[in-house]
Amino acid sequence: MQQRRLGSELTVSALGLGCMGMSFAYGGQPEAEAIETLRRAVDLGITFFDTAEMYGPFENEKLVGKALAPFRDRVVIATKFGFKIAETGEGRERIVGVDSRPEHVRAVCDASLQRLGVEVIDLFYQHRVDPAVPIEDTVGAMADLVRAGKVRALGLSEAGAATIRRAHAVHPIAAVQTEYSLWSREPEAAVLPTCIELGIGFVPYSPLGRGLLTGAIRDRASLAPDDYRLTMPRFEAENLAANQRLLDTLATLARDKGVTPAQLALAWVLSRGDFIVPIPGARKIRHLEENAAAADLVLSAADLQTIADAMPADAVNGGRYGEAGLAMVDL
Repeated sequence: MQQRRLGSELTVSALGLGCMGMSFAYGGQPEAEAIETLRRAVDLGITFFDTAEMYGPFENEKLVGKALAPFRDRVVIATKFGFKIAETGEGRERIVGVDSRPEHVRAVCDASLQRLGVEVIDLFYQHRVDPAVPIEDTVGAMADLVRAGKVRALGLSEAGAATIRRAHAVHPIAAVQTEYSLWSREPEAAVLPTCIELGIGFVPYSPLGRGLLTGAIRDRASLAPDDYRLTMPRFEAENLAANQRLLDTLATLARDKGVTPAQLALAWVLSRGDFIVPIPGARKIRHLEENAAAADLVLSAADLQTIADAMPADAVNGGRYGEAGLAMVDL
């Protein structure tokens, strides 16, 4: 698979793998199946794997570390901190807010290193900006971890352009992670131009619209009752129904090119710049293989114009998050 750069520090496969759904939000899967999928990704040339302490919480880091241990020298592992995770008293944990205080940054790094079973975290992201802590203080603590040899490169997730600039002034930021797809185009206004200007890599999560752009989700009944997506406006029944015309259009365009809707959607994201490394999730090996093949799909200028005409940025019904979730992004 072709390689791309994230900042000046990291070289990774053009397509990464988002590991969240293996343990969190979308129903999870048996560990043995997840390990098989992760190791098949390495076989396919994928070298960039994304996890976070909150996925599980904690369980996804353990899974990723276990699965990739035999290939540690061949892969780049990214993880994220920034949420406050509390015990419920029932042997479970829940997210109760954000926390990017320097002392918390240091403690989470040590815990993530242990769960992953690695000596260094390749890419350490702040998962969400903490309004109560100046970004200079948080990134200063993250930079200390680089100097201590515990972290190779730093990243931000869902940060606004002004915050990215302030963070980058403290220590080089290698990557910014934000939701980005044919259906979530907000980064185009300010975040993508900022990344280009500063030489920062861009890592789109949910590049398949949390599964909608695959065409496999036709209604809410397609999802398990505890699926996190059912809480999102874009997955409300009326919005799903209204968006079917766009999904059908994407399916037609894909069929005309002899590819799947997922492959067309991923190829579009990849075409936006060679500093962009999308991280679609995949729990099934057949989906993983389908996604990986998209890295070789080249779209012509005519293809891109056809997609732009058929899938305008403002045509989608429903926001990507509810009110509480939107309040935590682009800060």
